[in-house]
Amino acid sequence: EVQKHSVHTLVFRSLKRTHDMFVADNAKPIPLDEESHKVKMAVKLRTEYGSVLHMPTLKENLREKGGPNTGDPYGHKQYSGNQGQELEYVVTGTHPYPSGPGVALTADTKVQRMPSESAAQSLAVALPPSQSRLDANRTAAGVGDIYRHAGISERSQPPGMSVAMVEAGGNKNSALVPKKAPTMPKPQWHPPWKLYRVISGHLGWVRCIAVEPGNQWFVTGSADRTIKIWDLASGKLKLSLTGHISTVRGVIVSARSPYLFSCGEDKQVKCWDLEYNKVIRHYHGHLSAVYGLDLHPTIDVLVTCSRDSTARIWDVRTKASVHTLSGHTNAVATVKCQAAEPQIITGSHDTTIRLWDLVAGKTRVTLTNHKKSVRAVVLHPRHYTFASGSPDNIKQWKFPDGNFIQNLSGHNAIINTLAVNSDGVLVSGADNGTMHLWDWRTGYNFQRVHAAVQPGSLDSESGIFACVFDQSESRLLTAEADKTIKVYKEDDTATEETHPVSWKPEIIKRKRF
Repeated sequence: EVQKHSVHTLVFRSLKRTHDMFVADNAKPIPLDEESHKVKMAVKLRTEYGSVLHMPTLKENLREKGGPNTGDPYGHKQYSGNQGQELEYVVTGTHPYPSGPGVALTADTKVQRMPSESAAQSLAVALPPSQSRLDANRTAAGVGDIYRHAGISERSQPPGMSVAMVEAGGNKNSALVPKKAPTMPKPQWHPPWKLYRVISGHLGWVRCIAVEPGNQWFVTGSADRTIKIWDLASGKLKLSLTGHISTVRGVIVSARSPYLFSCGEDKQVKCWDLEYNKVIRHYHGHLSAVYGLDLHPTIDVLVTCSRDSTARIWDVRTKASVHTLSGHTNAVATVKCQAAEPQIITGSHDTTIRLWDLVAGKTRVTLTNHKKSVRAVVLHPRHYTFASGSPDNIKQWKFPDGNFIQNLSGHNAIINTLAVNSDGVLVSGADNGTMHLWDWRTGYNFQRVHAAVQPGSLDSESGIFACVFDQSESRLLTAEADKTIKVYKEDDTATEETHPVSWKPEIIKRKRF
């Protein structure tokens, strides 16, 4: 009786048979097809050296090679305008000027100004070769030589070497020089950060955190629906605010007025007056949970982002919705404001980042490089750059157009939060409780932290939802899934000798996407 197997087993067996069949051919190079290789090299030559093919070939070259078409196996047309006649190269331009200081401007001494590019190239070819040029060109290859040797496989080039075209300016048209691949610059040394305080008091996940501008206290919002204000120096609880009817997802303290703003999964955005500890304004309009908020640094404008795929701009005083920023196709997870253009940046679960024109309420740029949800965006406090965090990568960008700078790879988790200080320490906090610290300039990961969960919590309750530096940038606060706030500081005892940078100047392999 034939034994029945599951589809999974059959597929696995088929895979194993296929593997066994081809295992002997593993890493065996494919035989080179001469005809296709010739076509490929011809196309490559035209692409790489098309800009210099129009340049005339000198007569001494022709004499050496025995005619204009010698050594060209690919049938490229050679320009033989200088064959059989003496070519005169004339550089034309405007406004002649004397050839040196104190020289009278005459027909013999005048020098043409601003020659055209093609005329300058022609002149360079026509000039008699100097001894140094002749020495340099003994080892340099001409275009004809490149054509003749084009049949050589590109595999024979050493790895990491690329061929660069340079104008030799002598009796050859071009030279081939090896170009070094870029290497990562040495990262700046940063002392490691260590955990020195764990603050407990919330009864649910701590989802958001913000430090007030005076650096005296900080505020947290939690899944227990409360907002708590803590003393920064001692870590003691100062005040609890109740009013939200669901998880509090965002808090921020205004530097321009004694107000605290909060938002939550109850679709509410509230403004709290900290002199009376009461809600004084509500901002109504979002159709679903509000995931984040930020205040504009120079004008009284509040920006919120929501699961309804929009971000909204509110006038703080009148509670009016100034703009609804629509364009994202999924929940908007994070929003950031700055004084310079673009004034608003959003990251979304539709994997895109959008840079917005605040005045028009329209998208300026959409960045589509990420492959997964963008849950975190952070702006550098000094440079005109920003970073975005996603499970696939952390990416750095330049303002104002969102030009890509580099990838920071290695934090393979769902990144919920990013923070950066003026020293160039970038912190990424993830859903699995890991925290990576990076050098902003080089993208070097100099420390990895995975703090233990609070006693009595499950290991699965290891997750970082938000992190922020205090105003002095000497403390790092994290809001975590084990219902605690953890405070980190730099290790004062560490030196570059005790904690050296384990860095190697490897060749950079930066991916655009």
